[in-house]
Formats: sequence, C-alpha cells, structure tokens
Amino acid sequence: MPTLLITAYAKAPQNTSMYENYKYAGIVLEIHKETHIIINAEFTFLTQLAQEFFKRMVIGYDFSKEIQPLIEKIAKDFLAPSQQAVIVALKTAHQRYQDNLEEGT
Repeated sequence: MPTLLITAYAKAPQNTSMYENYKYAGIVLEIHKETHIIINAEFTFLTQLAQEFFKRMVIGYDFSKEIQPLIEKIAKDFLAPSQQAVIVALKTAHQRYQDNLEEGT
C-alpha cells in the first residue's frame, strides 16, 4: 500500500504532564497516497486512553480536505490543557501535507 508518514509538533503547555514528559505535542500520521485517508495515527499522550481516543478521531479522515471540521471536533470533544497544542500540531501536519500535494501536481 503506497503510504507516507507525516509528523508535526507544537509546544506543550507548561505545568502539564505532557510538557513535563515531552515538552511538545507530537503527531505522527500515516496517510494513503492515493485516497489521502489517514490509516494510522500516533500522538504523544501519556495515557493509552488519550492515544486511542485521538486515533479513533482521525483515522478515516481525508487529509486532502479542509481541516476545520476535524479541528472543531477536537475543540468540542477534547477538553484538556493540551488541546491547543494538539490543534496547532495537526494544522502544521495538514499544511505540510497540502504543500506536498501541491508540489506533486
């Protein structure tokens, strides 16, 4: 299966366990090159539950489309101090992916 791996990071908020352990919120996404669908995902969260929650949230999302609906879902459903860092990292990954698509055409 032709896939690519894309990563992005954003500074974690101070005085959080994410900051104390990692300093950054990191996102790693595996995306199918032809369909642009996220097929696997990993995040720098301390708990397995948070990892699985975000994995379920993003897998299946078409990363070639506008990212705002996914951002809104995160803002609504992920109520944690690291919310904004996760959103920034996801936006960075999305922009990197969009830039890659534009270069490929």
